[in-house]
Amino acid sequence: MATFQGLIRRNIINANVQFERLGYITNNISNQNTTGYKTVQFEQILTEDGYLDGVVRTDHRPSKLLITDNKFDFGINGQGYVPVTSPTGDVKYTRDGAMKQNKDGYLTTTDGYLIGDGIKLPINYSDFWIKSNGDVMVAQKYGEKPYKVGNIPLVNFQNPDALKAVDGNKYIPTYDSGEPVLMMNHDRIEHQKLETSNENIVADTTRVMRLNASMLASFQLMKAINDMYDKSIRLQG
Repeated sequence: MATFQGLIRRNIINANVQFERLGYITNNISNQNTTGYKTVQFEQILTEDGYLDGVVRTDHRPSKLLITDNKFDFGINGQGYVPVTSPTGDVKYTRDGAMKQNKDGYLTTTDGYLIGDGIKLPINYSDFWIKSNGDVMVAQKYGEKPYKVGNIPLVNFQNPDALKAVDGNKYIPTYDSGEPVLMMNHDRIEHQKLETSNENIVADTTRVMRLNASMLASFQLMKAINDMYDKSIRLQG
């Protein structure tokens, strides 16, 4: 009887792990069009006592950049993250270069985080662009000499894979990721481009199909074990 109960418990735990993995995969698929999104991998491992467990890892490899027609867009060519500051002063990090200008003239993320320490554009400027080192340049009138109004900083981490993902396509450092280090003299900013998600829709769709088949088999096995358990109870009675 104890053997049947152990088998049922093991299959329930294993099925829950598979459900958790399915949740991560479907979340990746739903973010295939999210700018700069990094896929989360839930890697199943088998423990010594036969139970499934999982390790969560984020794939921080850069993805390709696509040209846009929005002057406030930028992409990061290679490694690096932009520090952004919330209205309450919290600093987070992102690779999503879709910006906007708020009512006070500052460049922000689409959800209102200041870019870097705050970059304010002057009133009635005529031209605007971002240099490869992150310098934000404006000209008051066409043909006039441009001047710098700020810089979009880039930082990196000793172990980016250990960054913790939070809401809004942003990350915060952990003990394992290390603290942010400012990248000096870089040329990684590309104006009017956005980084695509690094989601592999074909691979994850295949994983979903395999997981569905695996979970169906687990449920059928649990039903068979439960039926055998019921029969053993009746025989003992």
